Amino acid sequence: MFVDKAIIKVKGGNGGGGCCSFCREKYRPMGGPNGGNGGPGGDVVLLATENEQSLVDYVFTRHFSAQCGVNGKGKDQHGRRGEDRILKVPRGTVVRDVATGEVIVDLDGQNTTFTIVHGGRGGRGNASFLSNSNKAPRQRENGKPGEEKEIEMELKTIADAGLVGFPNAGKSTLLRAISHAMPKVAPYPFTTLHPMVGVVNFPDFKTLTVADIPGLIDGAHMNIGLGHEFLKHIERTKILIYVLDMASLEGKKPFDDFTTLQKELELYMKGLSKRKAIIAANKMDLPDAAKNLRTLKRKVKDMEIIPISAMNKENTGTIAEKLREILAEGSKSER
Repeated sequence: MFVDKAIIKVKGGNGGGGCCSFCREKYRPMGGPNGGNGGPGGDVVLLATENEQSLVDYVFTRHFSAQCGVNGKGKDQHGRRGEDRILKVPRGTVVRDVATGEVIVDLDGQNTTFTIVHGGRGGRGNASFLSNSNKAPRQRENGKPGEEKEIEMELKTIADAGLVGFPNAGKSTLLRAISHAMPKVAPYPFTTLHPMVGVVNFPDFKTLTVADIPGLIDGAHMNIGLGHEFLKHIERTKILIYVLDMASLEGKKPFDDFTTLQKELELYMKGLSKRKAIIAANKMDLPDAAKNLRTLKRKVKDMEIIPISAMNKENTGTIAEKLREILAEGSKSER
C-alpha cells in the first residue's frame, strides 16, 4: 500500500513534577530541603531515511507522543528525562502545519532529523527554592506540558530521473528493462497508480535511481484525473525522460504528445519543462514508428531522441548510459 500524504498529531512529553521533601536523617536535625527536580519530557523527532518508501505507517495510527519526564524524589534525586519519539519518514517528505498551512521543514536529505515538537520543562523541587530568607521552602513546581501540533506530511519522490508520458506509453516496461524494479505492466491505461522507483546498476558498481511517474493526461496541471497527485513527484527529479508512443497506438501523434506533456509540466511549475531531458522514442518495433520518428526529429532539434523498444529491451542500455552521462556533467558543474 502506497501512501504519500498523512495528517497526524504529535505531542512532546510532559515534564515531571518537582518534589517537596526534607532531610530527616539521624544526627542531621537541620538537614533542610532535598526535593529533586522533575525530568524534562521527551521530544518528537522526524527522521528522513531511504529505507522508508511510503507514509502508510501514519494512516492507521494518527497520535504520537514522546515519553513524559519522571517526577523528582527526595534526597535530591532528579527525575529522568523522557525518551524521544523517533518517527521515520521517507526522504523527500514535506511537513506542514495544518493550522497555518506553512511549510515547517523539507526533509530532502538522507538521515536528516528535525525536532517537530519539544517536551515540557521539568518542575523544580523545593531544594531549588532554598535561600537565606527561605530556609525551609515548601514550594515545588509541576512540570510543563509538552508542545502539541497537528501536521500534514506529504511525500515527493526523490530520484535522479523521472519517466514522464501518457498512459500506455511504456514507462513501466522501460523501468523494468533498465532496473530491477517490477512495476505492473498491462495493455490498458493507468496500470501504475503510484510512483515506482527503480535502481539502475552499472558494471562498475555505480547506481542511479529512476522513478516511474504515473501517466499524465491533458489538464493534469488543473488536477484533472490525479494530476497533482502525479505531478508533485516530478518536482525533485534531476532529469526528465519523455516516453513517447511512436506507433501512435492511442491515435495521437508523438510530437503532439510531447508538446502537451511539456505544457502540462510548465503550467504546473514554472521552469519544470526546461529541466534537462531526453526523449525515449518507444515501440520502435511496431509499424509507422520509423515514419513518426523522422517527423519527430525534424520538429525537435534541442533534445536528444533515443529510439528504443522497451518490450524487447532494444537500445534501453543507451538510455541508462545517457542518464549517467548527464548526471556526471551536472556533478562537475556543481563543484
